[in-house]
Amino acid sequence: MRFTKPAWVVHRDSNSSSRDDSKRPVIYTCHVHPDGSRIATGGIDAKIRIWSTKPILNSASELSGRPPKSLCTLTMHTGPVLTVRWAHSGRWLASGSDDSIVMIWDLDPTAKGKVWGSDEVNVEGWKPLKRLPGHDSDVTDLAWSPEDRYLASVGLDSSVIIWCGYTLERLRKLDQHQGFVKGVCWDPVGEFLATQSDDRTTKIWRTTDWGLEAEITKPFEDSPGTFFRRLSWSPDGAHITASNATNNSGYVFVAAVISRGNWAADISLVGHENAVQVAAYNPHIFLRNPKDDVVAANICSVVALGADDRSISIWQTKCARPIIVAKEVFERQIMDLSWSRDGYTLYAVSSDGTMAVFNFDPDELEGLAPFSAQERYFTKFGFVPPPLPEGFSHSSLPSTTRQRMTPPPSPRQSATTHTQENAQNGFGTQQNQGGEQVNKLVAKKKAKRVQPTFMGSLGTNIPSAATVPMAAKPPTTSGRSFHEITGIASSSRRTSPPPPQPYSTTTGFDDVSMDDASHLRYPSADRDVDMSTDVPITSFDTSGKNGKGKRKASTGEAGDDRPAKARTLGGDRPRDVVPVREIAGAVAGGVVVSPTAIESSVAGRLPMPALLTYLKATIDGSDDLFEGRNSDEGGETEVLFVSGKQTQWLDYLPSPILAITATSVFCAVAMQDGSLNIYSPNGRRTMPTLSLGAPCSTLAGSKQFLMLLTATGMLHVWNVKKQQAAFAPVSLIPILGTSPNCTVLSATIRPNGTPVIQLSTGTTHSYDASLLSFTTLSSSWWAEGSDAWQSRQRATNQGPVSSIESAIAERISGTDDEKPRPTWWNAAMTLGHLESRLHAARTVESPQEYKHALSLYAKKIADEGFRAKAEELVKELFGPTYWRPGRDESWSPTVLTFQKRELLRDVLTIFARSKTLGKLAQDWQDVLRKTLQED
Repeated sequence: MRFTKPAWVVHRDSNSSSRDDSKRPVIYTCHVHPDGSRIATGGIDAKIRIWSTKPILNSASELSGRPPKSLCTLTMHTGPVLTVRWAHSGRWLASGSDDSIVMIWDLDPTAKGKVWGSDEVNVEGWKPLKRLPGHDSDVTDLAWSPEDRYLASVGLDSSVIIWCGYTLERLRKLDQHQGFVKGVCWDPVGEFLATQSDDRTTKIWRTTDWGLEAEITKPFEDSPGTFFRRLSWSPDGAHITASNATNNSGYVFVAAVISRGNWAADISLVGHENAVQVAAYNPHIFLRNPKDDVVAANICSVVALGADDRSISIWQTKCARPIIVAKEVFERQIMDLSWSRDGYTLYAVSSDGTMAVFNFDPDELEGLAPFSAQERYFTKFGFVPPPLPEGFSHSSLPSTTRQRMTPPPSPRQSATTHTQENAQNGFGTQQNQGGEQVNKLVAKKKAKRVQPTFMGSLGTNIPSAATVPMAAKPPTTSGRSFHEITGIASSSRRTSPPPPQPYSTTTGFDDVSMDDASHLRYPSADRDVDMSTDVPITSFDTSGKNGKGKRKASTGEAGDDRPAKARTLGGDRPRDVVPVREIAGAVAGGVVVSPTAIESSVAGRLPMPALLTYLKATIDGSDDLFEGRNSDEGGETEVLFVSGKQTQWLDYLPSPILAITATSVFCAVAMQDGSLNIYSPNGRRTMPTLSLGAPCSTLAGSKQFLMLLTATGMLHVWNVKKQQAAFAPVSLIPILGTSPNCTVLSATIRPNGTPVIQLSTGTTHSYDASLLSFTTLSSSWWAEGSDAWQSRQRATNQGPVSSIESAIAERISGTDDEKPRPTWWNAAMTLGHLESRLHAARTVESPQEYKHALSLYAKKIADEGFRAKAEELVKELFGPTYWRPGRDESWSPTVLTFQKRELLRDVLTIFARSKTLGKLAQDWQDVLRKTLQED
């Protein structure tokens, strides 16, 4: 294996006066062209640069300058370029930027020449083919689906946008994430899409209807904030490796391995000393034994991880330890990783503005299978992708176009061929006796700068980053410790360093065709061979020694003798259309609450919904319907779950239906006799029938939370996923009061389980279970004098707090602006309003609105020069000077996914511009700077 860091890969103009390598511009992203001849990078300079890979991999080519190192510089973006991705065909390049635009680039033979405003010359030209607006904030990641059918983009606007990979039209917008979306990848089979977000979830979407298939939260509950959360899907389709996961309440940084099908995250890759920011699978599947059949039990994968601890680890799923760990390859965190299509070269870029390249020999990554084996294996999934748009194709290009697209020549492959030896055996299989399955690295005790040293089945000479010749010691049968991998001797086991070896600069490429599958064996149709798609991952428990304590992920082997079409409850019944009309004079066959049973102060202010013949609720993110049907002719009352034209399940009820609601987690129906049924999406009753003693007035759901407001004024909220109440039922009398003019205009629930109740008095309330009290989210009172009160015109892309204030503003008849007010009226009202808005944003969990309100609040304090308020705010955000996790639980370092001290940095910048608060800001900026340096 050869390691190199080309110094000439830099996002800086050739005519730039700055030559300080310690201040190289940040490189956020990289991606290798499918033919391996060029690599694209994007950086903070808002430019995309395309480099030739031959000078990187071949020192002779680097010295000769042929082909040129820099091929093209693209300058259409107006903000930092955060992601670049080549289409699988190599025909187009997609880029996403801080300017919220996705750009598609195409090769243009006529666009060569000098770069505008620079002395650089483009050897080849790429033109912007199409500009794809749609995101409202930074575009953080992109991914092309198999065969380039779709392009997915994600961004800081919390949305996922699906574009047609051929017409480049927008097909779908998925907006169920509640935080910045920072990673996206496609299932290589084409059946699913995975996204990862700062809302601490990884979501799996179906490509057939773009509905939500699964939501994984457990590994990310305590994950810290990172610039990216780039995840990757294994080439066999069996696993997703997601970045920025943690174990042990956030104290152990891991990458979570999510299994296909049950979407369980029971396996972790452990060992990095800081958050894992990016995961990237080698595009090829590997065979444990190339002589055996291409079946699940014989398949493994290779995945690379890049972390904020400045190190890179490479794992093979048949091994319990990483095959390579490169320590301190960069000066700062790793931002992106990219494998070449041949599977033998890994590229990495960092925020320190440099690129590192790991080039393997074929015998170092044994068992690499051609893509034809992967395609043959995918047939077992039984997924049939939708037909291509008529007249569009990325692969069937005219011959002239293919010739035009020919890139600069790649490094020639040597004539030396290799024979694939039997794959190295993994650890033995042992039944898992509980707990999480872990691939664990033994962390080093003391941080110390060392040259990157590697481990694995490496049979060639290995240079370090400083080009000091080193040779890798072959691994022993009992495995090696993390100290040995990184070149640090363990305190309990001293090893001498390997002797120096001469360094060869030859480029070791294999000339065997990547699609030559003649040496591979496939199971014949008449053989009884396991063709399960569940690929095992070997894991290791460090509780044992000398090979003891080994265990392996259990494999759920299942046969393929499934029925051609599954039955559904009610699916054979033709679906009929029910006219919607109100049933007059109907009385339920159950308990009906009389007016005398309702407290006089609430009577008439919480009316029951009208009894209709037909009710429906749409499932979020899909076209599925949950329907309720009441008969006005003495027939049966029923609920149905309908997908497309087929009824998936139905149920019959003993009492007429008043209200229904549905989310991707549950379906709920409230009946006239005061009872409530809750179903899973597949029709199972996940909770017993709840008897509330009064009919429903309002029913609402969001994610796993369900809210019901009874006609007697009792508020109920349940967490359906946990099957428990969020708090004890509470009466609305404290906020409704005794006036008959105060009524409930709307009652909804937020995805975090917070109820939002808007009253006709111009006030919106919520209930805080920790305070055991109703709280005010907003009120028309602030319109009397707050400078931060928004106008009646509706702004686009409103957050929940802004929407609440807009709804209140629409009902305000007007304010008396000519009424004489006290001197400090506006200042006091504005500060009070912004403080109330900060509390409201925390209650409904709206991070961006909290940050915006904090900025306005700091500006108002700075404008007024209120030093006491400013100092109190600074201390609240800074916290205890010597605070450490686990020592002081009275202060939390984060608020709504933000680090408080990062927010403090912005607040101090605002205070520094104030004449009154300038000195205070400078003193605290020095304290903050020293604290961050110590950390």
